Formats: sequence, structure tokens, C-alpha cells
Amino acid sequence: MRILIICSQLLGLAVLVPAVVISTLWLNARGADGPSVIFRGGIFTTGQLYQGREPDWSFTDNVRLVELQLNATQDSRTTFIIESNGRIFVTCDYMGSPLGRFWKKWAVVAAEGNGAAELRIGDTRYERTLRRITNGPEIDWVIESKTEKYRSFINHELIDNGEIWVFEIAPRA
Repeated sequence: MRILIICSQLLGLAVLVPAVVISTLWLNARGADGPSVIFRGGIFTTGQLYQGREPDWSFTDNVRLVELQLNATQDSRTTFIIESNGRIFVTCDYMGSPLGRFWKKWAVVAAEGNGAAELRIGDTRYERTLRRITNGPEIDWVIESKTEKYRSFINHELIDNGEIWVFEIAPRA
């Protein structure tokens, strides 16, 4: 009986310690300047705000992850970036299920709201607007570029079915 109690206590510790560590990291990230790779972060407090003409976004072909802050939710996350024909895009996968929409709530807020956002690449912040795109030639560009850059399984069917949402990261009006 004593061995069973000790095993139960060890099992409890094996579950409790990681849960406390993960919860602490998650809570700490919520107030941080930007996201971690795993957890959403707080609003951007550092970085130079970009001023000037629309950049040549081709430099993002060499950038794997960027930080994206949605102003309406006052939080930030890391995401892939796709450049094509001088414009930049992000995609949001797993949107075809209630769990996916809960997990990726930022995309729902961006699609239903004004989409005001900031993009941070390195030490530079860009004021932008997220605009959901469901059709048009941009969809072909995104599929081709994301497949090439990230070896993604993105296709027209997944976009048409609402499993993957596509957003242009457009200049703020």
C-alpha cells in the first residue's frame, strides 16, 4: 500500500511540475514585448516605427518568422510571412473547426474587425491592416509562394473550404 501511495505522489508531481512551469511561462509571455516562439506575447514596446514609402518586401524571402500584433486583441504572435508580387501575406490554418477558431481567435477578430495590426521584423515595426482574401489572383500567388518557401500543403480546396484563411498585410489606410 505504501508503494502505491508513493507512486501516486510521484505521478502527481510529474504532472504538477510541468503544468506549473508551462502556466508560469504562458502568464509571463502575455505581458512581454512580443511573443515567444511558443506563446502569444503582449503589445510591442520596442522597435523603430517605419516611416516612408512602401518597402520592397522581397527581403522577407529570407525571413522565416515575423511577429504580428493585432491591435484589437492587444497581443502578438509569431507567424510565417509570404511575399509575392510586391505584397505580403499571412495564412491562418485550422480555421475549419471550432477548436481551430478558438485557438486562432486573432484571425476571427481581424476578419470581423478593422484588421489594424503591426508587423515587427527585426527591430522595425510596420503599421498595417490585415485584409482577408478569399478569391482572386492573390490566392494563386500565396499558394505558390507558401508551398515553395515552407513546403506547405496549402491548396485551393483548403482555402475554399475555410480550413485556411489568407490575409494580406496591407498598408494602413
